Amino acid sequence: MRGMKRLAAAFFLLGVFLGVFLGGCLVTGPAWADNYPSRPIRLLHGFAAGGAADTLSRIIADGLSKKLGQPIIVEAKPGAGGNIAADAVAKAAPDGYTLGLVTGAHAISAATYKSLAYQPAESFEMISTLVYYALVIAVRSDYPAKSLGELIALAKAKPGSLSFGSVGFGSTHHLAGELLNATAGIEIVHVPYRGDSQSVTALLGGDVPVIVGTPVLLAPQIQSGAIRGLAVTSPTRTALLPDVPTVQEAGIKGYDVRTWAGLLAPKGTPPAIIAALNAATLEALGDPELRQRLETAVGGEVRGSSPEEMKKLIGTEIAKWTGVVERAKIPKI
Repeated sequence: MRGMKRLAAAFFLLGVFLGVFLGGCLVTGPAWADNYPSRPIRLLHGFAAGGAADTLSRIIADGLSKKLGQPIIVEAKPGAGGNIAADAVAKAAPDGYTLGLVTGAHAISAATYKSLAYQPAESFEMISTLVYYALVIAVRSDYPAKSLGELIALAKAKPGSLSFGSVGFGSTHHLAGELLNATAGIEIVHVPYRGDSQSVTALLGGDVPVIVGTPVLLAPQIQSGAIRGLAVTSPTRTALLPDVPTVQEAGIKGYDVRTWAGLLAPKGTPPAIIAALNAATLEALGDPELRQRLETAVGGEVRGSSPEEMKKLIGTEIAKWTGVVERAKIPKI
């Protein structure tokens, strides 16, 4: 009988221990999420310093830092159309302290690369979209083509003799030019650079006659008269360049290229942290001053989303650009 009592007492103590231990685990999980963030956060992007992605990263980092109460350090890892930075985010610890700002090129990579070290949708937890904006097709001010129609005529007269610069292979800029080739029936050869600034330098130096760039970087050059904007890639004109017509106005019906930017985190980042980041992002985007800064920076439209909506967007974009790549017969790398 005494042995039975000792056994019962042992089971009782074991039960108490397990109850305390498991209860502590249940409390610790949410409490850990409640303490997030407790140290600075890194925000990576895949394009050169001074370009649109860098500008957007710094603006949203400032807004999120105020909401989350921790510094957010922006780090540029340019190259491969944003793939180097995306790969770094995918391989980072899923603890909420490494985030990525990606653009439309993130989805394009699935259409232009034979294989990637990560999956554009499945290797990440989406947080929210931030902004949508158009691109600009531009030439040097002394170039013979004074309009997009004249550029197309020149390209048709000498197929393959013209080239256009972009921020890199697989970027939205690159595919915007390829879509123009396909829809206008021309052949302008793509030349990749490492960022908007390098492509502008190449244009001004006469290395390429045409570039596809962002309004935020090209607007000052266009306004100074150094560069001529031939067309913007969206269906409507951009607020930054109201005098530059759209590609559709030049007679290329149905042409529509708008890139976007959004935030994501490594796969496996706890749902509570993703929810906190989404809430902080939407709150920041709701601030009128920050919205104006973002919209002025890219001449676009601020538009937040749920994680699920951003994941759906990426799937839709992959399908769209895969079709463009196949139509334009762009060899994958």
